[in-house]
Amino acid sequence: MTVRRALISVSDKTGVVEFARTLSGLGVEIVSTGGTSRLLRSEDIPCRGVSDLTGAPEILDGRVKTLHPRIHGAILSLPQKESHVATLEREGIEPIDMVVVNLYPFEKVTAEPGTKIEEALEQIDIGGVTLLRAAAKNFANKIVVCSPRQYERVARALEENGLDVPHELRKELAVAAFFVTRNYDRAIHGYLAGDSETGGDLPSCLSLEYEKVHELRYGENPHQRAAVYHTFRQSPEPSVVTAEQLSGKELSYNNLMDLDAALSIVREFPEPAAAVMKHVTPCGVASAPTPAKAYEKALACDPMSAFGSIIAVNRTIDMETARLIHETRFVEAVIAPDYYRNALDLMKTKKNRRILRADFPDLTDYHLRPERQMRSLLGGGLLVQDVDIEYLDEAGLKVVTDREPTAEEMKSLRFAWRVVKHVRSNAIVLVQGTETVGIGAGQMSRVDSSVLAVWKAGDRTKGTVLGSDAFFPMRDAVDAAADAGITAMIQPGGSKGDEDVIKAANERGIAMVFTGMRHFKH
Repeated sequence: MTVRRALISVSDKTGVVEFARTLSGLGVEIVSTGGTSRLLRSEDIPCRGVSDLTGAPEILDGRVKTLHPRIHGAILSLPQKESHVATLEREGIEPIDMVVVNLYPFEKVTAEPGTKIEEALEQIDIGGVTLLRAAAKNFANKIVVCSPRQYERVARALEENGLDVPHELRKELAVAAFFVTRNYDRAIHGYLAGDSETGGDLPSCLSLEYEKVHELRYGENPHQRAAVYHTFRQSPEPSVVTAEQLSGKELSYNNLMDLDAALSIVREFPEPAAAVMKHVTPCGVASAPTPAKAYEKALACDPMSAFGSIIAVNRTIDMETARLIHETRFVEAVIAPDYYRNALDLMKTKKNRRILRADFPDLTDYHLRPERQMRSLLGGGLLVQDVDIEYLDEAGLKVVTDREPTAEEMKSLRFAWRVVKHVRSNAIVLVQGTETVGIGAGQMSRVDSSVLAVWKAGDRTKGTVLGSDAFFPMRDAVDAAADAGITAMIQPGGSKGDEDVIKAANERGIAMVFTGMRHFKH
């Protein structure tokens, strides 16, 4: 095939002038519509209006421009079929060899707060979608271009192949066009049905679209294939997937899991905070006046388990923090909003250490939006739930013991409650000030988690407070905590054994606070 005529009608005009100028320079006649036509002519690029081909004006404020037999006959005709060629000649239809179209920005407009449904409906593209589908259907004989990102590659192919595009590229472009129209219809359906991936009710039909970012060497184990994908929906929040890797080896499946878990913890704190993560469980978490002090305290919680850890910090890493991290034995990866130049240079000297920039000046400088969390099940199932972003309801806190927590204990209890929801159930966190000193995670009984947390804390247990992700069904954990020197506890409450648990706390002089909220993390 030889491209002699191209129809260009784009909403996003990025790069279209340069692309059209290249086509015109190659001798391709350009046909265009409305705003695109005015833009090209203002740049001295010759083009014909669609009305020249159809013999009919654009009507209904531009709602109908290209929906005409002379346009779609020109795109859908098969040049190798004699009857089609004869029809075009009889009707005076000029063939269109290339369609360059991108669609009205429906998703962008509907994402704006306060968009009215009348405004949304005007952003539903009819003619553009039809043009893309027609050209993509006939990709064996036509070329369809649906994104500015494709202009350079298509122009180069035309120059190198005598105004032709290889069959495989034409097919690839057609697949991309159908992908665009499918996602476009999905977005419209979701908006009108009130369904979305975030917010509102859980949708009756859940359609997910993710783009492969890259393949990973393997999954959790070398015999498992794996890749990382990113949602097409733009998110204003920091993400491991969109973070920039500044140094180090390729990220693994397990690295990404740990980085995501560590990032989710430090996002909880408005003050400087650090988390040391291992196997999707924190070895230590702390907040402090400086990121260096926060990291130092987080590492001190369980330095032995931190060997081969992932570190997240919610502030720009300075030289003092970088030195502490640099001196820590075997750190797999670090993620932070940014790094000072000298700090980054120091950290890069360990070539295998992965260093990621989350590209946020302050990881807490945004508003958490309702999110959905998904987990696949064998046999084609999917569990979907809201992400646990609920904070402590101060008005809902209830001191249930005779002794109220001191102001210092209350500060530590609030800190423990922020941390415990990021620890695998059954979860127990021991805290002094605003640093963890012992963490018990993933045990089959809450008592075992308590024993593990106390054992991890060692001599630091005395004078700590305890946070539990769920209620204590019996008094045994309270007695174990008291024996270890714990002075205050925060837990959801709501057990049939609450009366015995509160009685035990009163007998042992422990202050206890109920939150009325559970933080299981399975």
